Amino acid sequence: MDLSGIRIIDAHIHQWDPFTTPRDFSRLATMLRLLPVPVEVAKRLAPRRDSEFVGDPVAYLRPYLPFDYRADAGNAPIEVVAHIEVQWSQPGPLGKAGETAWVAGLPLEAAPRLGAILAGGDPAQPGFPELLDAHAAASPLLRGIRAMVAHHPDPGVRSFTDTPGKLTTKAFLDGFAHLADRGLSFEAWVYSHAIPEVTALAERYPEVPIVLNHLGTPAGIFGAVGKHTGTHPGLRRQLLVRWRDDLSALAARPNVVAKVSGLMMPILGHPVPPRGTPTPVPQLLDRIGPLVEHALDVFGADRLIWGSNFPVDKPITSIAGSIETIATAITGHGGGKTELEQVFRTTAQRVYRIAD
Repeated sequence: MDLSGIRIIDAHIHQWDPFTTPRDFSRLATMLRLLPVPVEVAKRLAPRRDSEFVGDPVAYLRPYLPFDYRADAGNAPIEVVAHIEVQWSQPGPLGKAGETAWVAGLPLEAAPRLGAILAGGDPAQPGFPELLDAHAAASPLLRGIRAMVAHHPDPGVRSFTDTPGKLTTKAFLDGFAHLADRGLSFEAWVYSHAIPEVTALAERYPEVPIVLNHLGTPAGIFGAVGKHTGTHPGLRRQLLVRWRDDLSALAARPNVVAKVSGLMMPILGHPVPPRGTPTPVPQLLDRIGPLVEHALDVFGADRLIWGSNFPVDKPITSIAGSIETIATAITGHGGGKTELEQVFRTTAQRVYRIAD
């Protein structure tokens, strides 16, 4: 594994301040700041589906800003970051443009600099084209949109929409055309059973670049989550086989790239180590290595993008650990310096139009 000379782009980070900006989790964060309730007690009182998704709620209960990211990145040679929307809850049809304006105003002049913003928006909602224009007016770094469409059939796994199959609804498909009109990409974050919906979307809109987030988030693939997901090895094997087949079909669509990000999300079934103790890289490699290898086989390195998904992945790994795990999986599967450069820089640079 040789990353020397590669100026890494972290293509998937989240930033927030639950105390001064409107987030879906702002009320909880504010309440716990005012009440003397230990975090571990709050975690036990939270719904199980929320606890399993976040693993450790600490990051959601405090700001995560450029200074915090730089501290987590340490000595990793990260030159550029891409901000991905996260649960901005300002009301009104143009409310989500407030996050773009807020991110554009954060102090990111020093390395790593902000290279792209992937903003929030729902193509099914009235006023979607006006929202896109408001995002673009808020920052010239707007590159695409992410909608909250992740729904899981297991009621014990946290969903982020009440509408299953949202990508296939008429309202969503009609609104999606506005992305093509403006040359914007779409960040597709779904649970793995919905990967075929992303494939159908890519077929309908071949002119829109689609970025599959987190290789499709196969919840429960490493251990039990929810009421009945991944509860025994046979179910996990079925989940892996279906994920492989669906990812292969998606990779046949040339307008789709995939992020090798979010593979350390607790919802995949990772055991959560004690706070501040990242999972050793060899253990992570044993779990996620087969996923990365298959993605490399079907997409190729020139259609894969690394992102840390910090701070969401922080309960399981460090940024350095994430980089090492993905890089080792790539080189262990025949990748060399060219493939590392593509996954850790040039694919993101091309897709998000990030200047040198």
